[in-house]
Amino acid sequence: MKTSDLRALITGGASGLGLAVARRVVAGGGRVALLDVQDEAGARAATELGAAAAFVHCDVSSEASVEAAVPTAHAAMGGLNLAVNCAGVVGAGKLIGRDGPMSGAFFSKVVGINLVGTLHVDKAAAALMQANVPNEDGERGLLVHTSSVAAYEGQIGQVAYAATKAGVIGMVLPIARELARHGIRVMAIAPGIFETPMVAGMTPELQASLGAQVPFPSRLGRPSEFADLVVAIAANPMLNGETIRLDGAIRMQPK
Repeated sequence: MKTSDLRALITGGASGLGLAVARRVVAGGGRVALLDVQDEAGARAATELGAAAAFVHCDVSSEASVEAAVPTAHAAMGGLNLAVNCAGVVGAGKLIGRDGPMSGAFFSKVVGINLVGTLHVDKAAAALMQANVPNEDGERGLLVHTSSVAAYEGQIGQVAYAATKAGVIGMVLPIARELARHGIRVMAIAPGIFETPMVAGMTPELQASLGAQVPFPSRLGRPSEFADLVVAIAANPMLNGETIRLDGAIRMQPK
């Protein structure tokens, strides 16, 4: 799919990787809908992006919220052929921490946002995409999951986060196989350490230390590089049912 033809729904679109994807799509002539719980930041981002962007309040952990937001986004853009799942939480916590064992409620909250939230968006978006007129390759849409290198090398304190990021990878192939008859592709990206709002809150020394752990290039990933990969996936119809690591060859240590 050409960037100018993209009608992209982006969860977590008010900041970080999601906002970078929105900027890239709009710069290429496409339209975007930013779905987020951050109303002020979302409205500000949509204003920055101009007439090609809209903000829609959405809590991905709520099925009802997603079922209302996705059709609203579709209407605002005049279509929908790309859904990028960037909404998520880190959910740091040890299985047995200083205050005792991890609560099931904490684990469930992380799962509800990162994993179940992705499912909510996938099914709502695909339900609309299946009615699209196919392009010359027979394609009607693309779903992109945001995973993490933690899915492969989860560190101590990442049990909830790593589980969800492995889960969004695990959904890719079965959904891709199911939706193939509709011409809808499914892919995942597993970023390494990127310049996100969470990392921005760290000291410059810690950020430099994290960047130095990346073999090459020895720096933090840039959100624009994540966005470039999303657009590249959209442009290549043979990319389907797979996860791409975007990490500068880093392999995370236990802690």
